[in-house]
Amino acid sequence: MGHEIIHPEGWAPAKGYANGVMTPEGHLFVGGQIGWTANQVFETHDFIGQMEQALRNILAVVEAAGGKAEHITRLTWFVTDKSEYLARQKEVGQAYRRVLGRHFPAMTMVIVAGLVEDEALVEIEATAAIPR
Repeated sequence: MGHEIIHPEGWAPAKGYANGVMTPEGHLFVGGQIGWTANQVFETHDFIGQMEQALRNILAVVEAAGGKAEHITRLTWFVTDKSEYLARQKEVGQAYRRVLGRHFPAMTMVIVAGLVEDEALVEIEATAAIPR
């Protein structure tokens, strides 16, 4: 059995990438998710709004693979504005808990000069271990 491409139902097609790839052993690799909707539309240009949407997108991929937030084992964040991230820590925590609850996997934060989608302020990729 090979790898399975995970694409949440109703999402616009991914072009040149996969939103998720599941191994036969239950390891799910979620491609970097940004703060746009399932239709690839940015509804907000605010850091917290985009961050929360990116986390919702990750959870949608995890759930499409049969998992839950508790199965996420790693998050890697790519943020374009370190100062804004640091200044809004309380809001970051509130938005995070609204989506993923009090589940805190291993995390890395990388500050970047920009992202491929010009409107994106944050991109988050994830790894999950989903029981098979």
